[in-house]
Amino acid sequence: MKSHVYKNNKIRKWELALLLALCISLCAGMWAQREQHELAGKMIRLHVIASSNSQEDQALKLEVRNQVISALEPVLEGRDNVIDARATIKQFLPELEAATKQFLESRGRDCDVSVTLGREYYPTRVYEGFSLPAGEYDSLRVILGEGKGENWWCVVFPPLCFSVAQVEAAEISGLDLDDISLITEENEGYILKFKIIELWGILMGKLKGIK
Repeated sequence: MKSHVYKNNKIRKWELALLLALCISLCAGMWAQREQHELAGKMIRLHVIASSNSQEDQALKLEVRNQVISALEPVLEGRDNVIDARATIKQFLPELEAATKQFLESRGRDCDVSVTLGREYYPTRVYEGFSLPAGEYDSLRVILGEGKGENWWCVVFPPLCFSVAQVEAAEISGLDLDDISLITEENEGYILKFKIIELWGILMGKLKGIK
């Protein structure tokens, strides 16, 4: 009799431990999802996709990247929040697509161009001096030709495409000190926080069948 009671107690303790671990995982996941959504909600990413992986198409992709960023810079000047920036970019899409086509023609290339603004999953990306965790972000997507080449990513709002030196200036564009500390992985606490958010973003991507 005592042996049977002891066995039942062991099972209950095992079940309790499993339930506790599940609760902790769910709470951590909900926290990570909220944190990633809050960070993503302050940004607009740029995704340029080359027509192919040929040396010529890859070089052209980088030229188009520079052209797109240069075209957006004066349009987004003075925009101090992501809502205004998103609305401005959306209104500017037809002009940006036309300008990109004209730029390609000036390079002797006659190929299709698609410029859209929507939600898109991004893997974890490491830039010069800062990183962004995997997850869904607002994305300005520029597809050149067949769009079968390697990608290029950055952030058009706040303007962080080229250098971490711009991160401090991004504070006035909606990123607070915690956001900056997170993406620059300022100390061990923020490194751990980034890793949890990153792992959750990767898990969500896999569950959605995104490679």
